[in-house]
Amino acid sequence: MKLFGAMVLLGSILFAGTPSASEKIFVVERESESIAVIHKGLTKSHMKNMHNMNHGIIKFDGEDGYLISRDGYVVHFDPKSEKVLQEYKTSKSAIGFVIGQNYVAVANYDDKSVDILTRDLKPIDKIVTGSKNVGIKIYKDMLIFAQMDSDKVTVLKDTNFKKGRPKFEIFKEFTVGKMPFDAMIQENTYIVGFFLSKSFGVVDLDRMTFSEIKVTAKENKPVLKVPHFGFWSLSDTRTFIPAVGDNAVMVYDKAFNFITNIEMQGLPVFTALSPDKRYLAVTFSGKDFPTIQIVDTQTLKIIQAFTFKGKVLHVRWSNVDHYLYVSVNDANQVNVINTDEWFLEREIFQLKAPSGIFIYEMKVE
Repeated sequence: MKLFGAMVLLGSILFAGTPSASEKIFVVERESESIAVIHKGLTKSHMKNMHNMNHGIIKFDGEDGYLISRDGYVVHFDPKSEKVLQEYKTSKSAIGFVIGQNYVAVANYDDKSVDILTRDLKPIDKIVTGSKNVGIKIYKDMLIFAQMDSDKVTVLKDTNFKKGRPKFEIFKEFTVGKMPFDAMIQENTYIVGFFLSKSFGVVDLDRMTFSEIKVTAKENKPVLKVPHFGFWSLSDTRTFIPAVGDNAVMVYDKAFNFITNIEMQGLPVFTALSPDKRYLAVTFSGKDFPTIQIVDTQTLKIIQAFTFKGKVLHVRWSNVDHYLYVSVNDANQVNVINTDEWFLEREIFQLKAPSGIFIYEMKVE
């Protein structure tokens, strides 16, 4: 009985240290045009010939997986079988995409258009804008994006909404700040950043109104450049923005009134909130590239720091386990931090130059 009890205890310990079977992790291998698949804490397989994965993006919707490559391919795949189902080339350079209920929309850089495709990637429409297009988002029956060369935000409306194939027409256009370059959406608010204006724009999609907000930091100084919105983190009451060129993460309230700076070890690049919004993971550039710091969002204090064997390009919090996944690019591994006790629990090998980490949540039978 003692031996049996010891075996049960050992099994429980091993099981507790194994990531959940309900999450499958897809990691962009940017230099080899491939995607590494991690399951139950180990590298399971590689999806090869996925085109130029420099800044490759993966999204999931239901049982569908989609990725967009830098050279303009959209790929539809089955995340369970890891098989490619369809692919379609929209342009020579695509920058972002969204998944609607019955369509996929792609913002293109190269041929200055927005492509509307079916969910199985058959072309429906190509909307020519004459501008590089960025920050594409969905709100209700609308498709919103920014025209980088024309200083516009365009709102398209689906005139066939819930009736069949989408048919988008221009509903409203706003003249905005200089060179919009990214955007995010929160409920009915579309927030767009500008590369050449020290401000950001806000579109109220219910009222169809636009306002421009100057961003200031400590001592009412203007922010020199609004960083890429992919690096912002929004909790229920606060917004965390990595300062450009300063060793700080700036904290604002939801009305973008400045609260304080969190002094950091280096120049922050990327911030990521935990699912419960209690912790913020911060990555860095330059000499601090191999380090991440963890901030308690209630006290605004740094509580942990980890330094790895190479450059950290991305982090992703698990939604079901107490883990933070870290891609360490030139060490060719993904490291797993236990966020209950804050220690490095696992190093996952057999990856090539990993960057973006994307998690598919599987239904447990």
